[in-house]
Amino acid sequence: MDEKRLEARKHFASEEKPSIKRRDDYNDYRDRRMYMITMEVEGRRPLFGQLAGEPDAPDDSPDAPRIILSPLGQGVHDEWFGIPRYYPQIEVMALQMMPDHLHGILFVHEALPVHLSQVLTGFKTGCNRLYKAALLAATESPIHSAATEPPVHSAATERPPTPNRSSVQAAAPSQRGVRLFAPGYNDLLLKTYDEFQTWKNYLLENPRRLLIKRENPEFLRPFFGLSLGTHVYSGIGNRALLAAPRRLTVRVSRRLTAQDIEREKARYLALAQEGTVLISPAISPGEKQVMRAAFDAGLPTIVIMENGFTPLSKPKGEQFYACAAGRLLMLSPWEHHNERRPLTAYQCQQMNLMAQELAEPLTQTKPSQHSSLNPLTPKYTHP
Repeated sequence: MDEKRLEARKHFASEEKPSIKRRDDYNDYRDRRMYMITMEVEGRRPLFGQLAGEPDAPDDSPDAPRIILSPLGQGVHDEWFGIPRYYPQIEVMALQMMPDHLHGILFVHEALPVHLSQVLTGFKTGCNRLYKAALLAATESPIHSAATEPPVHSAATERPPTPNRSSVQAAAPSQRGVRLFAPGYNDLLLKTYDEFQTWKNYLLENPRRLLIKRENPEFLRPFFGLSLGTHVYSGIGNRALLAAPRRLTVRVSRRLTAQDIEREKARYLALAQEGTVLISPAISPGEKQVMRAAFDAGLPTIVIMENGFTPLSKPKGEQFYACAAGRLLMLSPWEHHNERRPLTAYQCQQMNLMAQELAEPLTQTKPSQHSSLNPLTPKYTHP
């Protein structure tokens, strides 16, 4: 993107109010690129379908986690796969419908004639027509039989036939102002080829993670206003780890040799296996190795983080399953930010002091109504 267009875009960007729905100022959204798109239903209403299955069931099992699409959800599903009909420069790579939102992967393999946002606006317009038609049908026929639901497709491995848009337009009522999706959308830009498989796995695992979240809400829901010692934290994870009788700060000097670090790792892991909860911001290479080894061994850990959390934050990847199993707690005394920020020397010092404080008897634990210590025993363990 040239400087003139970049400055023009920045004119409309707010620097005061970060949002995951802001576009990347340095990306031309008409050029060849792959995107993961997330859109939410207005008001997060579960209009697209229902969650079914068991969280521990294998992917090839009849009880595997899945979304049973509503007629509206099926229509939105088909609209997504119909995007290439209007923009042949786009290939639909994947889609995962959830009850109140969707995740989809689009590959722009040739330069678009319009900005990607215009493509997605067209998609939303088609979905709005389906939504209005569904509202009209519900008004005219209160008893709306679910037996007429079309076949349910799984997460985007095959392309179903696209709907007849003209018939949908003809059926749509004339009322204005009704919209299915919340304004805007979130996009992620593919940076490496390996990231594509990570995206696909994320989409496929979404129903399973939602089932796990519903079984262990206290371990996977962000909390705020947790006063511990001299700091107030936000976080995600098992707060009962703070009440463990033995808690220890992991401190490994940068001056240690690789052999020394291995000895320290063995010492800390032996203590963790005996029930000690390890606490650290994992700043130095040695601290990272110790905390990683404890995490991989399924031992309980508390991690101090520089970036805070939002009400919609959720653990990622392996952290999700560790939190669900009750063996991980992530804490931060600072507010959330979207951009990457390098740690300052002052922050490193403060985070080490926090870890040390959390390892001592807690004398000022005053959690808010959303952050009470919860000694729940989780039912889920990641296979």
